[in-house]
Amino acid sequence: MLRIPLYTIAATATLALAACNPFGSPLKHEPVVQVTTQDANRNSRWHGQLTTPSNLAGAVQMTGQIALTPDKNPDNTNVAIVLSNASPGGVHPWQAHRGQCGADEGVFGSPSNYNPLKVDDNGRASSSATVPVVLPRDGNYYVSVGASAANPTTIVACGNLAAPIQ
Repeated sequence: MLRIPLYTIAATATLALAACNPFGSPLKHEPVVQVTTQDANRNSRWHGQLTTPSNLAGAVQMTGQIALTPDKNPDNTNVAIVLSNASPGGVHPWQAHRGQCGADEGVFGSPSNYNPLKVDDNGRASSSATVPVVLPRDGNYYVSVGASAANPTTIVACGNLAAPIQ
């Protein structure tokens, strides 16, 4: 008769019990890879809302969104604008500035970086600019929209940019 040593049976039983242990199951561990729906650029995006200045309330009511984001080239910044509720067919100059609405500290980049907004038949326009300036980490910035090429100093929409979440 074949005799298996007792220690061999004990070792086999211990290994089988460890392999089947529900307390050590790999199904109960947190996955190694986590999937997230959070925005990867959230900590580097400046954002804001455009509104018409109060002195033009009732005459014009433009709204929109603005953003400063990093470019593929780290020496550049992308500036984006979406404008709505504008007069169809209008053409509006726009620029990002240092400072706050009503307290201009100069254009962010060069005025030539910004192509005019051309409003479609639904009163919407969008544009973007690549500015050869490193994305700022702090400070005050805003975007303004001028009435027309002939009257760029009359601001018909303005929005301060909120700094990225740190």
